[in-house]
Amino acid sequence: GAGGRGRMAMAVGPLTTASPAALAVKFGARQRSSHCLLVKEHRVREGTGPAHPPRRTLFVLNVPPYCGPESLSRLFFSCGHVQSVDICDKPEIAEKTDKPKSKFFNPKTTKGFRVAYVVFRSPAGVQAAKALSQKGPLLISTESHPVKTGISKWIASYAASVVDREELKAEVDAFMQDYDKQIAEEEAKAAEEEGVPDEEGWVKVTRKGRKPGLPRTEAANLRVLERERRKRARKELLNFYAWQHRETKREHIAQLRKKFEEDKQRIALMRAQRKFRPY
Repeated sequence: GAGGRGRMAMAVGPLTTASPAALAVKFGARQRSSHCLLVKEHRVREGTGPAHPPRRTLFVLNVPPYCGPESLSRLFFSCGHVQSVDICDKPEIAEKTDKPKSKFFNPKTTKGFRVAYVVFRSPAGVQAAKALSQKGPLLISTESHPVKTGISKWIASYAASVVDREELKAEVDAFMQDYDKQIAEEEAKAAEEEGVPDEEGWVKVTRKGRKPGLPRTEAANLRVLERERRKRARKELLNFYAWQHRETKREHIAQLRKKFEEDKQRIALMRAQRKFRPY
């Protein structure tokens, strides 16, 4: 009845969110057709992290492949100071807590339409960006800030793929320093906890006990390889003996069958020779 519909509306009401606004954009001034970006305030049920703060983050859908972070920053420049622009393949369920990925190792190239998170310095920027839907189409590529396409885009992409040795060396050195620092902290923590019982009285045994692990040398590697070779040879020999045993049993069965056929023929011949001879 009406009461049931009212209770259902009360249950569903807090879960609904505002519908996104359609913002018309065009690639350039000469282009006739426009493209719609769907913009809305970024809201999630769980708590947002520092990367996408609430009330200051604009969630943008249907971002074309040629529209990068710089283009989005220029589109919303009139709404307020844009603090950061993050473009992803699909909406993020939870905030990222890991470190930013390296551009040298496992680079990821995104294709197709994407989503973006535009963070403004003040919440007024989000409201001003939503109000842009009432205005005419915005231009992504302008004369002062053209978006590279065609051969110029491929040349820029190839130039960006060339690795800078100094920058790569600096990133590798920074990674190794962080790794060495992490290992040192783990070893110091293990040394402090060694021999100290926990709340239940158990003592944690670490690798730095009575028989610590020795570093693997070249001679040790050769010994391991030799043991593996002997084990493989012994397994092949056992397989050879098993094959020989099967062949012997197969030959024995064949001989028994042959003898059985010969005995059947001999018995049939003896039965044929048994005749009544009165004289």
